[in-house]
Amino acid sequence: MQRKIVVLGTGGTIAGTSSVAGANVGYTAGQIGVGQLLAAIPGLEQAAGGALAAEQVAQLDSKDMDFDVWARLAQRCAAHLADPLVAGIVITHGTDTLEETAWLLHQLLDTSKPVVLTCAMRPATALVPDGPQNLLDAVSLAAEPQARGVLVVAAGVVHGARAVSKVHPLRLDAFDSGDTGPLGWVEAGRVRWAHGRAPLALAAPHAALLPALGAAAWPRVEIVLSHAGSDGALVDWLVEKRVRGIVAAATGNGTLHHALEKALARAVAAGVRVWVASRCPQGRMLEVCDAPWRDAEGLSPVKARISLMLELMRAP
Repeated sequence: MQRKIVVLGTGGTIAGTSSVAGANVGYTAGQIGVGQLLAAIPGLEQAAGGALAAEQVAQLDSKDMDFDVWARLAQRCAAHLADPLVAGIVITHGTDTLEETAWLLHQLLDTSKPVVLTCAMRPATALVPDGPQNLLDAVSLAAEPQARGVLVVAAGVVHGARAVSKVHPLRLDAFDSGDTGPLGWVEAGRVRWAHGRAPLALAAPHAALLPALGAAAWPRVEIVLSHAGSDGALVDWLVEKRVRGIVAAATGNGTLHHALEKALARAVAAGVRVWVASRCPQGRMLEVCDAPWRDAEGLSPVKARISLMLELMRAP
């Protein structure tokens, strides 16, 4: 039987519309169904190298992404990936939290098949929308025999789930992989890998959580920012509210305002798990030593929060 690419819709700007003809901003996200998006793009089935199937998992602005949608999306991905007829998955997503969803799926989906997230910076009703090309590129990437694991493609650039982040509020090429660079590019429907071959798929460290995901409340993990004048009061308040984990977005190489550092030490003493990530968008801070918390191993604060939540879910 013919293999297929499954496209899962979650809404976002790529499915957005505006009442003002041709407008790039001032639109409402998540208005067009994924089936309608696919039907409007010629050449998709050819890019898929077979059949296409569509499923609407959610229909929201990704700034409003929540745990229930995350759980449903991850479980639907796992179900489709288990189907031998499915060659790969494409997920249409809003740009605002795309990097978080990509990292979550990377942690949960143990797969040698590609799971490709794509998006748009302009709504479907814009004068020159970017969503159709991004979706076409995503299908081409999902059909690429070497592609595997969780990937992101936007503006023709292929990113990995760990490094990718949104770096601009308006540009069409709003995503970047920092000093690690992109994994490749999609050019006229063909994938060109940055190092001549696709990266290896890594085992998902939290795949065991997937079957029961969403059955219980997700542990509360919050992000606090170290900045001039930090006093640690927010950390103390979070401890009073029984937060399970805190990610501190530190300055530079993991440095913390002295008042915030003392508050975080109090949080650790109260049984709260604390990780430290850097505010800096480039590079990676050196390993934290002789401290009661661990460093985030190069993850951004928002991705470190996801990893810490998943670790806490596995903790006894």
